[in-house]
Amino acid sequence: MRISQTLVLAAMFSAALVGTTQSASTAAPAQASPPAAAQASAAEQPSAPSAPSALLQPSLDAVQQSVNSLSLQKWKRGTVRDEAGDHINSILHDLQVTLPALLKQADAAPAMSQMLPVSRNVTALYDVLLSVVEASRVSAPPEQVGQLEQALSSLGSAQHALDGRLQDSALVLEKQVADLRAAVQSQAAERATAAKTAAATPACPATPPVRKPKKKVVKPATQATPAAATPPAK
Repeated sequence: MRISQTLVLAAMFSAALVGTTQSASTAAPAQASPPAAAQASAAEQPSAPSAPSALLQPSLDAVQQSVNSLSLQKWKRGTVRDEAGDHINSILHDLQVTLPALLKQADAAPAMSQMLPVSRNVTALYDVLLSVVEASRVSAPPEQVGQLEQALSSLGSAQHALDGRLQDSALVLEKQVADLRAAVQSQAAERATAAKTAAATPACPATPPVRKPKKKVVKPATQATPAAATPPAK
């Protein structure tokens, strides 16, 4: 059985948004009392998702315990037992070296880029363990077969939980991208509408300046120079 993975890489992009100025409200909004506000804030915050190691570690411990308890000497001799021994060594190396490093990185930064390597590794681990289980059904005693089948079932459930966590993260990122794209498109449409409205509105003619009438300057009348008196004739 192979559990399919959802490998979604969401591309986040940034766009400059034109902010609109809103007039301040004259009346101050009513504020809730500190206890009520704290309760409302706590109710709105979703619970933090479990760390990848919390989802996988119990099953990984069960697999390691089952593999360590195997006794290959009780298996039927042949290539099946030899191949199973090689697979068991590979499983133990993965559980003790590779996966702990990947889980440490995923717990420190639980992003999809860190959880995807863990998911791929767990899928490969499941396939190798499945081959050991199938080999045990041919060569191992029944009690060892039962232990391996329980470990395989536990690992499959943990892998399914991790895949669900990955899918939830992908859906959140997709929603963020869709909301951001919608906001950018809305702002672009508003700017285009404003530009069309400005182009269609005729410009108001300029009002000619008011000229003040010039005052007429009244010149004073020129007085005639009196003529010289003519002396009487003798």
